[in-house]
Amino acid sequence: MTRVLLYTGKGGVGKTTSAAGTATLAALRGHRTLVLSTDTAHSLADTFDAAVGAEPTEVDDRLFVQLIDTQRRFERSWGDIQSYLRRVLNTVGVDPIEAEELTVLPGAEEVLALLEVRDHVRSGQWDVIVVDCAPTAETLRLLALPDALNWYMNRLFTVERRVVRTFRPVLSKAVGLPLPDDNVFDALRRLRDDLADVRTMLSGPDASVRLVLTPEAVVVAEARRTLTTLSLYGYRVDGVIANRVFPAAGADNWRRQWVAAQRGILEEVAVSFQPLPIWESPYRACEPVGVEELAAFAVEMYGGEDPFVRATDETSLWVDRHIDTDGRNYTLTMSLPLATASDLELARRGDELLITVGSYRRVLPLPAALARAEVTGARLDNGRLQVRFAPQGAQQPVVPPQTEPGYRENGRHLGRELGHATRGGAGRLAEHKAMTDGNR
Repeated sequence: MTRVLLYTGKGGVGKTTSAAGTATLAALRGHRTLVLSTDTAHSLADTFDAAVGAEPTEVDDRLFVQLIDTQRRFERSWGDIQSYLRRVLNTVGVDPIEAEELTVLPGAEEVLALLEVRDHVRSGQWDVIVVDCAPTAETLRLLALPDALNWYMNRLFTVERRVVRTFRPVLSKAVGLPLPDDNVFDALRRLRDDLADVRTMLSGPDASVRLVLTPEAVVVAEARRTLTTLSLYGYRVDGVIANRVFPAAGADNWRRQWVAAQRGILEEVAVSFQPLPIWESPYRACEPVGVEELAAFAVEMYGGEDPFVRATDETSLWVDRHIDTDGRNYTLTMSLPLATASDLELARRGDELLITVGSYRRVLPLPAALARAEVTGARLDNGRLQVRFAPQGAQQPVVPPQTEPGYRENGRHLGRELGHATRGGAGRLAEHKAMTDGNR
């Protein structure tokens, strides 16, 4: 199977250099390797100092680089949908040039780049595929899209298609707008299925994400949030690259202060991200450009380790969901490393559990046994979320008086009620009953 490695981090931390260096090292170790980018601001060609095209271009033995032609993929995947939207806008008098701009899917280029990765994995042509992702926020939105689109499509697609197919002539006259025909629905279905394939590929055992950071407090804080959010969506993180680390040897007074400050932050990184490996790359006088310099960069960064082995449960952080039962009651456990009670909100809606960490939300379908049960409480302890379920009608524990309301959805609310426990020591979280009724 093809090994897929995705590199992301805050803008300017060196993720493109890290991705390019890793790909160069893979080729040197005998792997047939492709490196490409989901970032619209492509810089891989500059990093390799080579002419690169829309098809995989060999820049060294077994090393290929590709700048994806997103326009071609856009027309293939979104063309029918865009054509329909242009007809609607034309009907209401929107200028054709403006309509062309308005019907471009936000984030389409990044999405289509991931579809290109999916196709390359399916081809079986590559041993290693390295993906230089966009900066963190864009990457997280991109990786959340398959879940979000799948949720909407599963609920709206079938009903809307049936209604439109049955009442198209009447509705078209009533609203005065062209209604979508079957090829539009088919295009939406293909897009949903394509993104589902991407989701399966990137959350599988052959793919993992690596976080690139520099030893700065703000950058590290964002990397911590990124780890939690990636875990929320089920993506495996198997390493952290600390870039631009000042070497201690030969440091003058000014540089010694930087070394000390960075070392303190790197110690925090080691604690925060354990058991992940922390690969350090020293600060360089100039950015590595070209195959030889990128190879030297990667060799120094990884040392004698093999960065291409498959990550395991012991060597990575990812969503680990399992269900325990004591006979009648169930506990759903989910890994959310570095999540805090103040950032976490939960809600139950039918057969789904809505989990929100910060500004990111995931809808988690519940298995049948839990869908028929009631949520009786939750606990966040050492980066593991535990949600307790009991059969409907079972006697429920008493609600603690200290509850802090969180968001409410259509249905029952499991709110921001994870208070600190006095009996568990600092940083421990109390078990709680978190079921109240109401809407936002």
